[in-house]
Amino acid sequence: MKSAAPPSTFLTGLAGALPIMLGYFPIAFSFGVGAVRAGLSPTEAAGLSVIIYAGAAQFLALALIAGGAPVLVAAFTLIAMNLRHVLYGPALMKRAGPAARKRWALFWAFGLTDEVFGAALGALARGRPFSESYMFGLGLGAYAAWVSGTLLGAYAGGGALDGWPVLEAALGFMLPALFLALLLSIMSRAQVPVIAVAVAVTVLVTLIGSGTLGILAGMLAGAVTGMLRRSADAQ
Repeated sequence: MKSAAPPSTFLTGLAGALPIMLGYFPIAFSFGVGAVRAGLSPTEAAGLSVIIYAGAAQFLALALIAGGAPVLVAAFTLIAMNLRHVLYGPALMKRAGPAARKRWALFWAFGLTDEVFGAALGALARGRPFSESYMFGLGLGAYAAWVSGTLLGAYAGGGALDGWPVLEAALGFMLPALFLALLLSIMSRAQVPVIAVAVAVTVLVTLIGSGTLGILAGMLAGAVTGMLRRSADAQ
């Protein structure tokens, strides 16, 4: 007998966010420390996490601020780096079908980071029905962990990690490691060529140009490859 699909409630969304929260909090703590070192106040550091809410982009923002980049250059760089987030909401709504209502999408879509998107997609792949309550729990848990970690790191001060160089180095790897774990949990054999093309193009363009261009090129290459494979399968 086929077991019933697990419920999709706010609390199950929070429970689903727990692995992301455990990964986000120490990285956000590291960001808060780095922001204070770069000359930002704890309030300004927290503001970046509240408004931008994108780990890699926030660390890039610190580098741009420390390097004295003009405001417009920094703004356009961060926007270009985060363009991939625009695709997450429509992709998830298409996968969810009629259960995803546009009226609430503007609210829960704000919480769609790479890891939250991966967790939501994985839940759908495992047969969990889509619900806005689940998405709010998933997104709010991750968001709360990121903002609170930033606040604690900022108020701890710029020298909080000076005595722990190994820990400081490890924190920088936690975010990509978390996303890789979520990617592997939903990856199927049919998706391997698409992911391989996206990774190869990202690495190549990053080496030739920059990390921002690499991310955009990899995203575009993966999308085109996926569309070509679907067209070939349909024929």
